[in-house]
Amino acid sequence: MTERFGSYQSEIYLQGYGGTRPAFSTDPTRLEDSAAEVLDPEPFWYVAGGAGSGATMRANREAFDRWRLVPRMLTDATERDLSTTVLGTSMPAPLLLAPVGVQSIVHDDAEPATSRAAASLGLPMVMSTASSTSIEDVAAASGEGPRWFQLYWPNDPDVCGSILGRAKAAGFSTLVVTLDTWTLGWRPCDLDSAYLPFLHGKGMAVPFSDPVFRTRLDTAPEDDLPAAVLRWISMITGTDRSWDALPFLREHWDGPIVLKGIQHVDDARRAVDAGMDGIVVSNHGGRQLDGAIASLDVLPEIATAVGDRIEVLFDSGVRTGADIVKALALGARAVLLGRPYVYGLAHGGEDGVRHVLRSVLADLDLTMGLSGHRTVAELDPSVLRRA
Repeated sequence: MTERFGSYQSEIYLQGYGGTRPAFSTDPTRLEDSAAEVLDPEPFWYVAGGAGSGATMRANREAFDRWRLVPRMLTDATERDLSTTVLGTSMPAPLLLAPVGVQSIVHDDAEPATSRAAASLGLPMVMSTASSTSIEDVAAASGEGPRWFQLYWPNDPDVCGSILGRAKAAGFSTLVVTLDTWTLGWRPCDLDSAYLPFLHGKGMAVPFSDPVFRTRLDTAPEDDLPAAVLRWISMITGTDRSWDALPFLREHWDGPIVLKGIQHVDDARRAVDAGMDGIVVSNHGGRQLDGAIASLDVLPEIATAVGDRIEVLFDSGVRTGADIVKALALGARAVLLGRPYVYGLAHGGEDGVRHVLRSVLADLDLTMGLSGHRTVAELDPSVLRRA
């Protein structure tokens, strides 16, 4: 059996017999409000904000509320085993850390702090191409921890190949290719303050440390930051590729490849036909397209259509253990958590990330037991009812 993640509850209540009050909330739904108190407005809204009116973000959360768990009694759920394996990666629970870039804007320790916290719990971290820290340094911080790499696809094939080669050499096992951010969505929270951290050289550690990208510059980034920034931005934005481009990735990556941003069942089928290994049903947490469908609303039909041929993962709007159970019951093999752990980073660096992850894992563990389930394999649509 895996660790009883729910024991974090007893640790909080009983430590030192008088209990130890957490430094910040155990409720991920409250972390956004408290993060606003510890971050400056610009970085806070860069993390918390969404596209347009925020309708897609709201839809993501409302979709979870449309489903209710139906608990079963006397199921011998005292011991739970939440472990699973996804695309060859063993994990103690079906939870990964979603790729979130530019983590230096919320805490100086940035991605290495996140990777250490994830590794300490055995959870895979998906490192963003927009990291504040180089591929090699994030890998070193992760140590023996499982790690996947997320790609924002450069339109220079040699630079792309170089980045993928570095990630593979650094022990990243699975490639996650984000499809829905080939140009930035309309984000009023950032536009109103004219705040884009990349223009200040933040989130640029991957290209700036890449030997092939550096050959594309007349002057090193250290000597001409604006020119280097604009060269990279022009390389990863403005080009929407076609399905015909996917073979390039297979030529340069010999491990599993996952397409992130799938919202339509036909696109899921095309991913299967293209020989991809997995998809993430995701709308980028509502950051890209305003008025889009909630990811959870399309998960069941996508999982039904392709779940027996490709690994179906899920993100967008996940906050609680109950959210994770619902997504798994509707067909996801595993779930990616985004904003909550970033708020944990803002509150307390590595310890803050670990606290959020342990809280979510404890909530998941207890939700599994109290709903009458011992393993994630037992979860299917029959455990839910429409509200």
